This record gives sequence, structure tokens and C-alpha cells, in this order.
Amino acid sequence: MSYRGIRLALAGPRRRLETPIGAVTLLLGFDAPIRISRAGRPPADLVSLYNGLTTTPALGEHSGRFAGVEVLLAPWAAFALFGTPQYELTNRSVDPDELPHLLGRGVGELAAALGSLPGWAERFGLLDDVLSRRMRAGGVASERVARAWSALRRSGGAMPVPRLADEVGWSVRQLENRFREQIGLGPKAAGRVLRLQRARRMLAQGRSQAETAALCGFYDQAHLSGEFKAMTGYAPGEFMAARAASAASPATADRVSGAATSLVLGANGRSAVFSKTGRGGVVQADRTAV
Repeated sequence: MSYRGIRLALAGPRRRLETPIGAVTLLLGFDAPIRISRAGRPPADLVSLYNGLTTTPALGEHSGRFAGVEVLLAPWAAFALFGTPQYELTNRSVDPDELPHLLGRGVGELAAALGSLPGWAERFGLLDDVLSRRMRAGGVASERVARAWSALRRSGGAMPVPRLADEVGWSVRQLENRFREQIGLGPKAAGRVLRLQRARRMLAQGRSQAETAALCGFYDQAHLSGEFKAMTGYAPGEFMAARAASAASPATADRVSGAATSLVLGANGRSAVFSKTGRGGVVQADRTAV
């Protein structure tokens, strides 16, 4: 679990493409709404939102003003937190108040409480308290699902499904059913997301597409390109070139550090980002966008 506090006060509207990542997002907003657009679904204007795992990109747009805390969760932890079958939330952005409340408190109420606090340390402290108590009081995720998810992540999405099932002592069918319930995607689809996340990280480090394809287990460079375009809307070279073009005016950090998760499509002004992982210290990073 990790937290990221965001406060934006930009000179104009912001458009940001978000690509699939191997985490569930709970965004607790306490300012203006964000409009989320995703292929096949009508746009949604949300102050706070919950994103299950996704296999397609989403476009986030706002007026240039935004404040909130983003919580990234392992999918099985999100299942334990809310108890909602994760397949119901795949490729969706929903108002988290539609989900079971956190210890009797709606997410909108929690977000308002966070916004009323004087600083990020206090907000992260409240989240630690609320989420840890909810995890203790909420549903129980399968220990075998958590183990399988960890093994799939360590392999960068490359572990074959039959081997993954053997690792946790289930049949392939059992693994697929429990993954859909507690992860949101079947193990093969989840592996695609994790494999592409690893590929984006390698490309951001300067590796060639051919080398990246070989190291990440794609059949060839064409396979990498097809998967990249299906899940981001861009060919690999186009995506990395667009990131390089906007590097002189960065906005907030990538949602997963170093993984090239996002593409800013237009920005003005100044942003500030504060991050915390687990119960560790708070790190402040200021970035200026022109």
C-alpha cells in the first residue's frame, strides 16, 4: 500500500493519459472533480474515485485545480478492504461511496476529513488509522491468491498460469476463479498488465524495443508493439517520444515510480507531490510545469 498526496494549482486545464498498472487506485479528492474518459464507457465526473485493475488506458481531465490523496493497493488488499468482487470493478472508474463504507464512514466523508487537516503527515496518519482498522474488520483475502499475485509480480507477468497454479496448490480453474474474484482479472490478463508495466519501465531506462521484447517474454518486437498499443493507445516509440517531448514541463510523478505509467497531454503552472509508502517517512518533490 502506498500514498501520494497531490495539490495542483495550474494556469489552465490538464489532460493526462493513465495506462494500466498492477494496482488498484483509491483517489480521495477534496477539491474540484476530475473527468475520467475510457473507451466504451460514458465520461464520469468524480471528486473521489476507485479504479479496479484495467487493461485499457483512461484519460483524466480537470480544470487545473486538484487536491487529494491517491492510495495504491494490491488488488487482493482492495478486495479485503471493501469486500466487493473485483471483476465488477475491472476497467471502471466509480464513485467509491458506491462501495461498502470504511468503518461506517463514507469515502466522501473521509476525503472531507483529510482535506480539513493542516498537512500531509496528518492526512497520512488518519489514513493509516482508518485503513488498518478496516483491514482488520473487513473481509479476508485468500492467502493463496496473495501468494500467486506476488509470484506473478516477481516474474514481471511472465510466469505461466499452470506453473502459478502448481505453486499455490490449486487447479488452473480454481486459480482463475479466485483471481477474477479477488484480483479482478484472470491470471493471464493480469500477467499481460504486469508484463507491459515492466516493458514500459525498461523503455524508460533507455533499452531498445527489441531488447525489451526479449527480456519481457514477448514473442518479438511486433508482439510488444501490439500489446503496447492495445493497452496504452500508442505504439512504444510514439509513447516514449511523447513523454520526452513533455519532459521539460513535468506534472505529477508517475503513479508507479520509474514505470512510465502516465503521459501529460497539456499543462501549465506549478504542482507539488508528496509521497509515502507504508508507515515510512514523507518525501516531498516539487515539480514545475510551464
